[in-house]
Amino acid sequence: MTSDTTQTELVTEKIETLRELAARARVVLWDFDGPICRLFAGHSADKVAEDLVDWLESRGLHGLLTEDERRSLDPHVVLRAVDRRHPGSDLVAELEERLTQEELRATASAMPTPYADPLIRTWKAVGSRLAIATNNSPRVVREYLATRGLISCFAPHIYGRTQELDHLKPDPHCLNRALSAMGSAPSAALMIGDTPSDLLAANEAGVAFLGYARNEHKQKLLRDAGATTIVASLEPLLEAVRIQA
Repeated sequence: MTSDTTQTELVTEKIETLRELAARARVVLWDFDGPICRLFAGHSADKVAEDLVDWLESRGLHGLLTEDERRSLDPHVVLRAVDRRHPGSDLVAELEERLTQEELRATASAMPTPYADPLIRTWKAVGSRLAIATNNSPRVVREYLATRGLISCFAPHIYGRTQELDHLKPDPHCLNRALSAMGSAPSAALMIGDTPSDLLAANEAGVAFLGYARNEHKQKLLRDAGATTIVASLEPLLEAVRIQA
């Protein structure tokens, strides 16, 4: 067997897997930042994290974060670290609102993920129900979807960050909220995500998982976390859904 033959068989196998996933998914749970768009494509998430750290330090709260947390360049790491030390506090509420405002600013320069828009519309058209399960603010999700003419594909099923930050993924809370509201069994649902925390939340909720990885680094993170089906583009998934039409 030649290497070309082996590669062809692998591609065929992946296409069949995508068709099976698409056919079984009566409910599709989408992560937002990644599979639907690159929220911070033109508004650096690293800079947002740095600004949150600077804001804390300007209030004399330098000691709230470890050195690793300060250097993480991940706004959610900063937010969750503060919440662990001061859960439910006004400080956490103000920090969460500052992050939400930065996310709202980012929607103006967010970059749609290739093939996401037609995939969402096609999946809706063939009768599947769609929901968002994200660690971003639901206000941000609604703002972005409205600009793309996609909000009717999801509303009212948009489940995002609340001030109960212990419910952020990898906790399955937002997935379970979506399943409960839609009256769906986990076995009838599919989660599309791009991070290990999405995979862990899907596993905990008992939902099948499809990884989206736009580069090799994200693919490695997902594989190392245990993801078995990963796509670098949503195009083959779109073709698999179109077959159902």
